[in-house]
Amino acid sequence: MLATLIPLFDENMTVRAYSLFAQKDNYFLNPSLLGTRRNDGVANIVGLDIIESMGIETLSADKEVFVEVNNVSIFSDIDEKCQAPHERLVLLMDNTIGPDDMYINRLKELKKKGYKLAIRKLPVQSFEPYRKVLQLMDYILLDHRKIDITKARIYFGKIYPNIKLCAGNIKTQEIFEELKKEGGYQLYEGEFFRVPVTKGQAEVSPLKVNYIELLNIVNDEDFELTKAADIIGRDTALVISLLRMVNRMTVNAGITTIRHAAAMLGQKELKKWINTAVTNELCADKPNEITRLSLLRAKFAENLAPVFEMAIHSSELFLMGLFSVLDLILDKSMEEALDMVKVSKDIREALVYRDGKFAPVLDFILQYEAANWQEVSRQLVLMNIDMDMVYDSYVKSLQWYRDLFGGEK
Repeated sequence: MLATLIPLFDENMTVRAYSLFAQKDNYFLNPSLLGTRRNDGVANIVGLDIIESMGIETLSADKEVFVEVNNVSIFSDIDEKCQAPHERLVLLMDNTIGPDDMYINRLKELKKKGYKLAIRKLPVQSFEPYRKVLQLMDYILLDHRKIDITKARIYFGKIYPNIKLCAGNIKTQEIFEELKKEGGYQLYEGEFFRVPVTKGQAEVSPLKVNYIELLNIVNDEDFELTKAADIIGRDTALVISLLRMVNRMTVNAGITTIRHAAAMLGQKELKKWINTAVTNELCADKPNEITRLSLLRAKFAENLAPVFEMAIHSSELFLMGLFSVLDLILDKSMEEALDMVKVSKDIREALVYRDGKFAPVLDFILQYEAANWQEVSRQLVLMNIDMDMVYDSYVKSLQWYRDLFGGEK
C-alpha cells in the first residue's frame, strides 16, 4: 500500500481539504497487474480502506478528504467500507464515469446520503454532454493551463452556481498569485507552496533570530540544558509548549522553573522537542501546511531510517526532514538558510546539493508526498524495500503529527 495527502488551499493559503492519493500494489514488483490483471480489485476504493483503518481525524482534523473512485468502485458499498462522516468525504471521479443513467442515478443516491462529489479530467468540449453529471457536483478540478477562467467563471456561475472551481497542477507561487488576481477559483492545488526559494530577503526578524540561536545551541554535540532553558524562557509560546510536553510525560512532577522542566525532559528529549517546537514557531507567519510538511517529513525520514538501513542516523534524518523547508521559513535560499543553523555535512549535502548518503531518503520522501507512484515503486524495487514498511512509516508519521498537536492543526 502507498498513500499520501495533497492539500487544497483557498486564496489565503489556508488548507481547506486534502486529496488522498493511494495505490494498493507495486506494479514494478507485480507486472501482471499492468496486463491482464490490471482490473483486479478495481471495485475496491483504496482511500476508504486507509480512512477506515486510521480514522479520518488522523488524516485531517476538520477538513474534507477527496478520495478517488472509478466507474466500477462508484457502485461499491461505500457505507459498509468506511464509517467516516459522509459530509467529510468527497468522492473524486474522472470522465470514465459518463453521463449515462446508471451513473447519474448512482450519483444521486450518494448525494442523498450526504457524500460530496467532485470531477476532474473533464475537457471543455464535454461540459455540455456532462450537464446532468455536473448538476450533481460540488467541485470540479480544472487544468488552469487549458481553460479560460474568465469564460469558465461566467459559464459555471450561470449554469452551475453551486460548483466550486479548483485550479490544479499549479507549479509556482507566481502562477498562484496570477490565478488569484484573475479570480474565479475557490481552491488551488499544486506544488507551488513548497517551491524552493532561490533569492532570499536581506533581514530575518529578531524573533526568528532568537529561535535560530536556540536551534544552534541544542544542535551542538553537548549543549547545556540551563542555557537552552533560559532562551526558552524568553518566549511565552515555547514555555507553554514545554510545560505541556512535560505534563504529558510526568505525573505530579511539581515543576517550579523552566530549568526544572528542561531537566525533567533530559538532554535527548529536550533537543528533539526544541527542534520540533521551534520549527513550528518559525512557521508562525507561514501557511499551516508548511509546518505540517516540515514535521511530517521529519518524522517520516526518522521512521524510514531502518528501512534504508540507516537506523544509526535516525536523529539526523529527522533533522534533515525538519529543515527541508527552512528556505521557505526564512525566505532565503537553502544554502543561505543553512548558513544560519548548525547541521552536519551530510544534512547540508542532501538539502543543498541533493547529494551524499542522505539524498536517497530525501528524494524518496519528495517523490512519495507528490504521489509519484511509478518512481516510488521503481525505487522500492531497486533498493529492495518492502512497500508495507514504507506505508507503515508514513501512517505512523501522520499519527505522531496528530498526537503532537492534539488535533489542533
